[in-house]
Amino acid sequence: MELKDIKSVYFIGAGGIGMSAIARYFIHKGLIVAGYDKTTTALTRALEHEGMILHYKDDVDQIPNACRDVKSTLVVFTPAIPSTHKELNFFRDNGFEVQKRAQVLGILTRAHKGLCVAGTHGKTTTSTMCAHIMHQSHVDCNAFLGGISKNYGTNYILSDSSDYVVIEADEFDRSFHWLRPWMSVITATDPDHLDIYGTKEAYLESFRHYSELIQPGGALIIHTGLEMKPNVQDGVKTYTYSRDAGDFHAENIRIDNGEITFDFVSPVENIKDVELGQPIPINIENGVAAMALAQLNGCTAEEIRRGMKTYEGVDRRFDFKVRTPRHVLLSDYGHHPKEILMSAKSLREIYPNRKITVMFQPHLYTRTRDFYKDFAAALSNFDEVVLTDIYPAREEPIPGVTSKLIFDNIKPGVEKTMIKKDDVLEYVASRDFDVLEILGAGNLDDLVPQIADLIKKKEE
Repeated sequence: MELKDIKSVYFIGAGGIGMSAIARYFIHKGLIVAGYDKTTTALTRALEHEGMILHYKDDVDQIPNACRDVKSTLVVFTPAIPSTHKELNFFRDNGFEVQKRAQVLGILTRAHKGLCVAGTHGKTTTSTMCAHIMHQSHVDCNAFLGGISKNYGTNYILSDSSDYVVIEADEFDRSFHWLRPWMSVITATDPDHLDIYGTKEAYLESFRHYSELIQPGGALIIHTGLEMKPNVQDGVKTYTYSRDAGDFHAENIRIDNGEITFDFVSPVENIKDVELGQPIPINIENGVAAMALAQLNGCTAEEIRRGMKTYEGVDRRFDFKVRTPRHVLLSDYGHHPKEILMSAKSLREIYPNRKITVMFQPHLYTRTRDFYKDFAAALSNFDEVVLTDIYPAREEPIPGVTSKLIFDNIKPGVEKTMIKKDDVLEYVASRDFDVLEILGAGNLDDLVPQIADLIKKKEE
């Protein structure tokens, strides 16, 4: 189904953050938008206020007549919906177009010029940076992001006029294979999700296939030195980037008194004195990729400079909660060994003479099993490591796989402790940390507001 054929969209499981962003896009475009969710929430109430027709009981009779035309109704569902769901089966049994969120994003990349950011890590920050640069420029954009932008307080941006859509391209479950990018950044291909892919080779092949989906006339901007070798179509330009080398890179980097400024080197036009609004060393490299994508799609040097200076970051991505001369607390979503290593290096660059402690909650039993030695090596770059129990997410326990696998492989000389998540607040209250990072993709982040309060009390 193409966008021009759709007159109504029905969402099954409408209240999730990713689903609601797409619902808002279709509301904004003037289509009839309706759906089901299990419970009413602040988000579903907001959607109803914006014009969505919602109900909260699995009842086929409550599907509006406007969403019963098989030729013009698109049905979008979340995988969390059980296969026994009556409404889902009604649509499937009657020949409706029924798609996952990732497939719908694919429709949008066929209807617009899709600017997609893929990679094991860095994709949320890079795509959010690019979306902000473009949205505040004369080019503008729509955007569907993987985190909450601090500039906009949401994970989506809508435009009345722009033909561009910025999308975070997720490799989990090969979702990014539904996309048809106009241009794409690939930030990294360090193996992950081996519970899905099985082998490193299959993971790299998935990215190679993704590179084939970029449309002729567009471009691939790929990080230097990746093990994955792209295979683009004829008519697709390929550029390289990194912090220090490639077609796009940074020069004359100045890190001083909490500020970061650098010169952007580009085959299109160099831009001097780019200032990072979120002054974190890893954002130099993320910024280079975001600026490259924005520049190749018409943003001016001044618009790019202004966008980078006013970029405020993403929730849970190097997210500072306390920042005083005595105490620093930040939260970060990093859950892959390479992300942890890059986070440690960035913190060391900002705070070269301070004790840096990380509190890490491993995410998934399979990921811990596959990468525990790599996790230990990356965590060994901190001065002190506090490990909590594994966050299982969708998985059942695996015998013998616990945080102790990581703990036992941390290098000698690094202070290390293992605690239960339930004991975290008591542990923080008993200590006086210098720089503390709460790290991981699980639910440890839920405690960050309370941890921040405990640390602020130590300031008194």
